[in-house]
Amino acid sequence: VPVSAQPEVEPYSFAAMGCMKLRECTYGVFTIEDYDSLVNQLGAKGFEKYREEIEGILKHLNKVGVEVNVAEGRNFPRSHRGVYYTDQNAFFLNIDHVKDPDVFMKVLRHEGWHAAQDCMAGTIDNSMLAIIMDTDKVPQKWKLDAEVRYGLLEPKAIPWESEAIWAGNTPGMTEQALESCASERP
Repeated sequence: VPVSAQPEVEPYSFAAMGCMKLRECTYGVFTIEDYDSLVNQLGAKGFEKYREEIEGILKHLNKVGVEVNVAEGRNFPRSHRGVYYTDQNAFFLNIDHVKDPDVFMKVLRHEGWHAAQDCMAGTIDNSMLAIIMDTDKVPQKWKLDAEVRYGLLEPKAIPWESEAIWAGNTPGMTEQALESCASERP
């Protein structure tokens, strides 16, 4: 049986996140396929109030081929709660942040919205994101939130991120977009 080694990378860094993305750093990374596997991996309580929405989002993500993972915090820069990779059709949620059901739900919706944006760019099998909502319809508070988070480092990301922040804070919005993506005629 071949032995796989965990590469030596600086924890809590972009290098660690890249190593996780490339599936070279696998220690503490777990795939979530349904509500029960989520609760088992996080070992947390309080998710029941979101069960229906979690199940709906995960069902649609599974149908379109997007993998959902939770990973130990050392696999991310400290401030990162999650990340979606368009070229992998996978996202990773930072377990240090998402053990709280309210935070988990916001991050699942947010990263799920990026998957819907990926789908909106033509198909889930690309490495692009497309804007889903009319930019003028995104509430100003979510645009400002995106500017605070991304304005200095990634100002071009603001339109995509303002939508995802809005979706992260709005029950049902991500599930509806993913349902459309997973339909016979997305």
